[in-house]
Amino acid sequence: MDFVGAQSAVLAVLRGVRAGDRSRLLHWMRTTNDFDEFMLHNNDVVLRSIAEDLRNCLPIEAMLNSEHLAIQKILEQPEPTVHVDAFLYDDDDIDSLCEKGKMSRNYCVVCGSHKTAPLEFISHSFSLMELKFLYQYALPDLTGKILVDVGSRLGAVLFGGYLYSSASQLYGVEMNADFCQLQEMIITKYQFTDRVKVLHSDICTQASLLQNADVVVMNNVFEYFLDRLEQARAWEFISHNMRKKESLLVTVPSLEESITNLQTDILLSQWVEEMKLDYDVYMEKDIDREALGQIHLYKIL
Repeated sequence: MDFVGAQSAVLAVLRGVRAGDRSRLLHWMRTTNDFDEFMLHNNDVVLRSIAEDLRNCLPIEAMLNSEHLAIQKILEQPEPTVHVDAFLYDDDDIDSLCEKGKMSRNYCVVCGSHKTAPLEFISHSFSLMELKFLYQYALPDLTGKILVDVGSRLGAVLFGGYLYSSASQLYGVEMNADFCQLQEMIITKYQFTDRVKVLHSDICTQASLLQNADVVVMNNVFEYFLDRLEQARAWEFISHNMRKKESLLVTVPSLEESITNLQTDILLSQWVEEMKLDYDVYMEKDIDREALGQIHLYKIL
């Protein structure tokens, strides 16, 4: 049934209801949670549509020539590594690209032989599965809350937050002007302007934003984009300014892994408390427990 047919059917049902029950039915339709499953499915469709729009604007590896340091660091990995943006490409998309010869999951160990090994994949974005886990299971109700995504890149966290949460404001802070333009394109097309804002800025200039944030999200945000001194400076700045009690910090990878090899004065035990996440609550069929296990949630002390 198409939209016009469905609309006519709904109106026909309403006209057929006894006059004394019609107001009760309309009240139920406005207040019930029984439609949530249909809305959530529609939100999945919207996010997939956004991903398709972005894929059409980017090369398959979803990296830009302006990302000089990130490209260099990927090339320097001990094992051959490629960037595959998890928001843009799920496993089915990757399989399709491999079948078409546009991507490979393996590399040749000895050139000219049949001896191959799996390529390492890295992503700087959350997948649809990870976004749903984050907003529907890991985080509490965000009604009236402010969320900040540090290094918002393609905007996956912002768009997911708009569709899957009631956060009052979602701020993305992104240093790359090209990615800011892509995010603005999506924000305008999908009419997210009432709750989503992208700042073309260095997070180290956004003290007030961090101080007022209720949730801060950081997904693979510094390691591939800043040198070690800049990483240490950024973490020091964030730990100094994100001090709102009971506010939440989401990181991939863990804080320990992110700062252990950096020279900082951050004492994690005096700044945050890690909140245990229950990955078993996510019951959908596309679960990737390894990916979810990389998500860490902390409460600011």
